[in-house]
Amino acid sequence: MKNRPGIFNDVIGPIMRGPSSSHTAASWRAAKICLDILNEPLTKAIIDFDKDGAWAPNYRDQGTTIGIEGGLLGIDMTDDQIKNTEQIAKEKGISILYEINTFKTNHVNTFRLALEGAHGKQTQVTAISIGGGSFEIQDIDGFKVSINGGYYELLLKGVPKDILLKDVSLLFTENKSISESFNIDKRLINIKFSKEISKEVIIKLNDTIPFDEIIIIKPVLPIISGNESELLFTTIASLLEYAEQENLDLGALGLPYEKSQSGLDNYLVIDKMKSLVEIIENSIKTGLAGTNYEDRILPQQSHLIDNAQKKRKILENSIVNKIIANVSAIMESKSAMEVVVANPTAGSCGVAGGVLRAVADDINASHDELIQAYFATGIVGVYFAQGPGFSAEEHGCQVECGASAGMAAAGIVQLFGGRAKQGIDAASMAIQNMIGLICDPIADRVEAPCLGKNVSAAVNALSSATMACAGYNALIPLNEVIETVSSVSKQMPTCNKCTGKGGLAITKTACAIKEKLSLKSTLTTS
Repeated sequence: MKNRPGIFNDVIGPIMRGPSSSHTAASWRAAKICLDILNEPLTKAIIDFDKDGAWAPNYRDQGTTIGIEGGLLGIDMTDDQIKNTEQIAKEKGISILYEINTFKTNHVNTFRLALEGAHGKQTQVTAISIGGGSFEIQDIDGFKVSINGGYYELLLKGVPKDILLKDVSLLFTENKSISESFNIDKRLINIKFSKEISKEVIIKLNDTIPFDEIIIIKPVLPIISGNESELLFTTIASLLEYAEQENLDLGALGLPYEKSQSGLDNYLVIDKMKSLVEIIENSIKTGLAGTNYEDRILPQQSHLIDNAQKKRKILENSIVNKIIANVSAIMESKSAMEVVVANPTAGSCGVAGGVLRAVADDINASHDELIQAYFATGIVGVYFAQGPGFSAEEHGCQVECGASAGMAAAGIVQLFGGRAKQGIDAASMAIQNMIGLICDPIADRVEAPCLGKNVSAAVNALSSATMACAGYNALIPLNEVIETVSSVSKQMPTCNKCTGKGGLAITKTACAIKEKLSLKSTLTTS
């Protein structure tokens, strides 16, 4: 697969704080790269959104400001300081302003960053968020580029036009790609590397090529791009054929997939997955222990399941109880700005983690078996990422809770000891059940009805996995189901795609909640 998604770069992750991976994680990543582009201490930033874009009405409430400010201030997404970026910027004397303007875009999640440095340099960057924390920088000072944070990037401004691109490429045989862009009479050359750009490379450049400015960009994704190798399967059909031939389950296919994608040894890939799962498990523990955060709608509720069970007000010892408690705990950790793993998004981060933990406990699965289940979720996720991706602003919640339900269903089949075909069928059935799901967060907080949708997706994953392992017929192949998600999104009104302008978000009660939160925020900051 050319430009195929990775499990760690595109599906399970990023590790983050904040309500939305699209708003918070993607904007953080883009802003962090903008610091490299500016290459001098930041003094002023103006971030603007197109008035007709999806972010214009909710960029603050969904955490875009937290992500951008954290990135511009150099604060890691897992750092507790990211909760106080506005105050930290003031203390550092850095002005960060936001505007709604009118400008041409090619994506609903477009944002621009105009930066000014301490030594007078100014730069303007245009970026888009494409779901689940993935992003692309598309324009730097009028030059068209494509930067997604996976490579070490070398940008050369002002290279004379008579120097051929192929001659520049010959100077750096280790480069993974080279391209050029023009802005009127100016030229920019972009060279991508899979290894850190050495001083020797810079010296070679200075000695051989005239240019006006050099910019070095470091990757922000967990896996460096450009180390991919060929896979023995590409499509879902070829995956199933290969699994049948080699007698492999989905978990056993997820590991070599990511090894091929990352270029890492098996043990390093497994260690990375174990680290992610540990964070997911900790977010369950954190949520169940109790969380508190001023700017959220829902209080802690995850403890209520155990209380009700002890009082025999609900079914006793039901796995559904455990699923609800676990999913709620993860979502509460997210809403309290604690560290979570977007899986595949922050808005759907409770599904896979919550249900896989509940099932693993119920059947006494080992930790290694749980890790294999996560590799099974990841392999389903990469095919979804290849299709519509995970942006609710483009496709609604069917690509968040719908995708996570399919991923989780495959993971449960893995825990059950099912075959690869059963895992794929379970994913198909789970996603079928959530096609057309809209995204309508109340008061632009990713809490409600998001919590209920996460719980429904998790229970849906369990029932779909159960049906698949029992021999139920999925009827529609997973690839066709994923294609249908894309086609249905084209029929879905924009107001129902995470804009706060449709569904439950515009009910009388939801509007009152939003007004109350806005008033509270105004009083707090005044």
